[in-house]
Amino acid sequence: MSDLQIATAKEVFDLLRDDLAAIEREFVSQSHSQVEVITEIGSYLIAGGGKRIRPLLLLLSAKALGFEGESRIRLGSVVEMLHTATLVHDDIIDEADTRRGRPSSNTTWGNSKCVLAGDWLYMQAFNAALQEQNFHILDLLISLTQQMVEGELLQMQKLGHLINEEEYFDLIFRKTACLFKVSMQLGATVAGAPEAIEAQLGEYGRNLGLAFQIIDDVLDLTATESTLGKPVASDLREGKATLAVIHALERGTGADREAIRTVLADRSFQRVAHSQILEILERHGSLEYAHDTACAYAEAARLSIADLPDTDAKRALLWVPGYVVDRDR
Repeated sequence: MSDLQIATAKEVFDLLRDDLAAIEREFVSQSHSQVEVITEIGSYLIAGGGKRIRPLLLLLSAKALGFEGESRIRLGSVVEMLHTATLVHDDIIDEADTRRGRPSSNTTWGNSKCVLAGDWLYMQAFNAALQEQNFHILDLLISLTQQMVEGELLQMQKLGHLINEEEYFDLIFRKTACLFKVSMQLGATVAGAPEAIEAQLGEYGRNLGLAFQIIDDVLDLTATESTLGKPVASDLREGKATLAVIHALERGTGADREAIRTVLADRSFQRVAHSQILEILERHGSLEYAHDTACAYAEAARLSIADLPDTDAKRALLWVPGYVVDRDR
């Protein structure tokens, strides 16, 4: 690692402010349809904000390789559209009532309209990507979409069941890290980077995405509802075993395991309280274990771009992993 200074949050925001604003405008115009309800749902989803971390990664990837062309704005909106479409479908599957502190779109418009709006957004993302006339871009986006759908289906099959770490990492790669990886690869692709550089940036995205999801899962267990913007411990209530829970299951006493199994099977805290589960996780150092694992992936992300040229974009890419593991929502 060179002694390059990691950027500050303000520097990263200053570096990308105009580009992110342009992506936002592109997203707004892309989610406009002649069918009013699609535009309405699209506007509602865009107004919900979000971290915009996927387009941010795509911008930084292109910038780190010296590319400033229009394609990065279009594809930045493509990855955010794909991400938004998956959130709409996730909320329907999980029967979620809230998202980012507001009612989820399905509570407002109903499942049927939201499924179709999500489908429309997917197709609109591909329609925008098609303007690049680049088969490699389509190839990346098609395999990404298949991985994400497979991940969701695999997760549904495993609900209420105990899974091991290997299965957990496969799930979170498909559901989250895959899109981080492809966002980085798309930035490299539009910059015309050689395959090896694209793979290297993809590796950064994969490691960062794994760190991001592990932290998300820890926050689901430990954060407050007002910070998180949705009900806490919803993973357990949906029957999902995440990393800290898997760790405690492997190390816990018979009674500990029984308590965790009960919550996963009941999909509620009716018989075992949330506080009891937290006590088990804390006693076995399971939350700390998950946090340390996320930090290791964040560090692996930094190391994977060590030999990129020293630029402001690289300094920003060195900042992102710290932001991902230190956030509170």
